Amino acid sequence: MPPHTHPSGGTGPPPVSTTSHLVRPVFLGVVCFLAALLPPALPCPPPCLCSSDNLVVDCGGRGLSSLPPMHLLPRGSRSLLLANNRLASLGAAAFANLSSLEELDLSNNYLNNLPAGLFRDMSNLTRLTLHNNSLTVMDRDLFQGLDSLQTLDLSLNGLSTVPLGVLDELQRLRWLSLAGNRLHGLERAAFEPLANLQHLELGHNPWECDCNLRDFKHWMEWLLYRGGKVDAVECTLPKDLRGRDIRGVPVEMFNYCLQLEDENGGGGEGTRSGQGAGPPCSRSALNPSGATPVSANSNTGADSSSNSGGGGGGEAPPDCVRARYKPVSVRRAIGTVVIAGVVCGIVCIMMVAAAAYGCIYASLMAKYQRELKKRQPLMGDGDGDGEDREEKQISSVA
Repeated sequence: MPPHTHPSGGTGPPPVSTTSHLVRPVFLGVVCFLAALLPPALPCPPPCLCSSDNLVVDCGGRGLSSLPPMHLLPRGSRSLLLANNRLASLGAAAFANLSSLEELDLSNNYLNNLPAGLFRDMSNLTRLTLHNNSLTVMDRDLFQGLDSLQTLDLSLNGLSTVPLGVLDELQRLRWLSLAGNRLHGLERAAFEPLANLQHLELGHNPWECDCNLRDFKHWMEWLLYRGGKVDAVECTLPKDLRGRDIRGVPVEMFNYCLQLEDENGGGGEGTRSGQGAGPPCSRSALNPSGATPVSANSNTGADSSSNSGGGGGGEAPPDCVRARYKPVSVRRAIGTVVIAGVVCGIVCIMMVAAAAYGCIYASLMAKYQRELKKRQPLMGDGDGDGEDREEKQISSVA
């Protein structure tokens, strides 16, 4: 049967060319070939949002009470944002095999206890934010493996102490915030490994300006000397130092520390002042004989109570404080300063009085000399009359 054709003058559709039937399969083939060449789309853990290049994974503000599936995290991600959620706890392997991450934001959650070695696999992490959580304690190995960390934000938590060793591996750290916690005092040895630290925030803490901060005060002065920045550390205790910045308080003004040592007999156990000078004792080797050196500049030892501690972080700090800061020596220093001030005051008063007397005497002598010069001609005439009278008397006698 011949194909149906329209007459030349008809109004029906034009005849379909045979080439159009060949173009469509070729076009579909090219599209399929290009799709095969493109890399498959990487998954993004729900309910997070991933950037177009999959470098930033934003899981913030999603009301999460547990972590999203980390195995779905795109390979090569640089930033993981988990802020403004309801995270209260994390497993020890929560961030395992995430060595590509450079930023981790866990701020504004309810985290109250982080396991040791939580960030062990994050060797490239440079920024860690734990702002506004419920952290009250930190395990010594919490930041283990963070060799590249440069920024650490621990502000607005409930930390009452920074344990020795927790910051030892953060030798590249440049910015640290401990503001808005419950810190009363800090130990110098906990911060000495931070050789590259340039900015330290310590404000809004209930600081007690006694022996707890004496050594740390010296370390802050060293940090400022090498160009670092530290915000104001205002004292809350004792009352006579309340509101003052500890950096401007002289060493002799730590009266509250002296009172504590007096109450404990200068060597009783349980003194709170022992926390301040403990770090030097922990860094130095314990004296095998158990005796405590008297010199403040020598490596301090420990007595029998510190020997039981063994590691330099237990019972050793109170012994170091008792060895280094003795009320008698400090009283003598204060007495010497007072006596020297009184003597200097008396000497100054005497010098002022002597200067005033010299000025008055000089002015009187100058006035006397002027009057003497004015009267000198008259005195000369009087002397001549006297000589004539004497000559006359001699001639009359003769």
